[in-house]
Amino acid sequence: RATAAGVTSVRVMLADGAALVRAGFRALLERRSSIEVVGEAADAETAVELAGRLRPELILMDRELPGLDSVEATLEALAETGAAVMLLTLSESDEAILPALRAGATGLLLKDTAPTELVGAVERLARGEALFSPSIARRLIAELAARPEPSVPELALLDELTAREREVVALVALGHSNDEIAERLVVTPATAATHVSRAMVKLRARDRSQLVVFAYQVGLAT
Repeated sequence: RATAAGVTSVRVMLADGAALVRAGFRALLERRSSIEVVGEAADAETAVELAGRLRPELILMDRELPGLDSVEATLEALAETGAAVMLLTLSESDEAILPALRAGATGLLLKDTAPTELVGAVERLARGEALFSPSIARRLIAELAARPEPSVPELALLDELTAREREVVALVALGHSNDEIAERLVVTPATAATHVSRAMVKLRARDRSQLVVFAYQVGLAT
C-alpha cells in the first residue's frame, strides 16, 4: 500500500491468542510508516480465514496459537495467500521448528527478541529474506549436521541444479540476501534473484527457508 509520503507499506496480520500481546505488537509495528497492521486473529481458524480475505504480505503468528496446529495453519495460510509467515516461539528447542520450516514458515524468532529486532525482521521478511533467531539457526544447523547422509531423492534433485545455482543455494543457506549474493558473485541483483527463483522451481521449494533446509541436508552448506 502506498502511504501519503509515497512509501510502500508492508501489510501485516497478527495472530496471537492474547489481546494485550496483539495490541503491543500493533503499537510497536505501526510506529513505522512502512508497516500497516491490516488485521488481528485470536485463533488459528480465524487467522486462516482472515489471511484469505485480507491478503496480508506477512503473518506474525504465535507458535501456541489456539485452534489448529501452527504448522497446519501455516500451510493453509500460505496456500490461500502466499504470505510470508513468521512464527514466534518460546524456546529454540521447540520440536515444531523443522516441521514449521517444511510447512513454509519463512521466519522463526524467539519471543524474547528485542522489539527493534522484531521490527527489522518484519521488514526483512517483506523483502523476501528468510530469518531466524541466532540460537534457532545454531540448533537447526546442529540438528541437520547430525542427520544421516542425504537420501537418493535429495541427491537426484541436487543434480538438477547448475554449478552456479548450487553456489547460490549455498549462499542463501548462509543467510545472504539477493543483493549480497549479487555482490559476491559479481552479477546484478536481478540475475541473482533469477538464479534463486530457478533453484526454487527445480527443488520444488516454496520459499528461501526450504532452500536453507535442502542445502544443509545435501551438504551444500556446513
